[in-house]
Amino acid sequence: MKALASSVPKIVHTLRALAWLLRYPDAEMRAVLPLLRSALHDERALNAARLQELDLLIERLGASSALRVETEYVELFDRGRRTALHLFEHVHGDSRDRGPAMVHLAQTYERAGLLQAPGELPDYLPVVLEFASTQPPSQAREFLRETAHIVRAIFTALLECSSPYASVLAAVLDLAGERAEKVTLPDEPALDESWAEPEAFGGCASAGQSRPDEPQPVRIVRPARASQRANA
Repeated sequence: MKALASSVPKIVHTLRALAWLLRYPDAEMRAVLPLLRSALHDERALNAARLQELDLLIERLGASSALRVETEYVELFDRGRRTALHLFEHVHGDSRDRGPAMVHLAQTYERAGLLQAPGELPDYLPVVLEFASTQPPSQAREFLRETAHIVRAIFTALLECSSPYASVLAAVLDLAGERAEKVTLPDEPALDESWAEPEAFGGCASAGQSRPDEPQPVRIVRPARASQRANA
């Protein structure tokens, strides 16, 4: 059994390097680009073709101006739902189910001794990869496999906009033992439609609700002051 366990390829440094490559490309992140490249090549958890793709991304991030790479990152990951790096955004949207899922994932991290940075959400893909890097390789791969359908959707969206960041998502799928292949994505709502306000007295907006086609219960809560007067 010990010989079998030791034969499982190590992926800890590769996972952490991929997590860094998906973070906001500020000066601190770009300063360690050579170290990230060395970590990826030294561990050899990915095939040569994938490493070459990642090298191109690293070279692009290092050679382009700070303003350009930072602007491209914001436009790509912060202003597009299909390419959002928060995994539960693709599963729950803005529904109430997202909160409990966040709490459960955060508790999983805490039980493993991983504390998040202030303001960091547990479903942020770099955080997910950091957590996976703390687990034994077989468990890390199994954990990544559970997110593969979401990662594959983001990978597809990045391919559609010809982003070199697609190589990072492809690498995550490789480590999970999944195929990096395109899937069919649903149409993304227009920006005006997604930000539209419901008509006055026209009921609550159903976008983001877990059961938008069913009647939604409304709870009326007595104001605290009125409750206190009633009990006086």
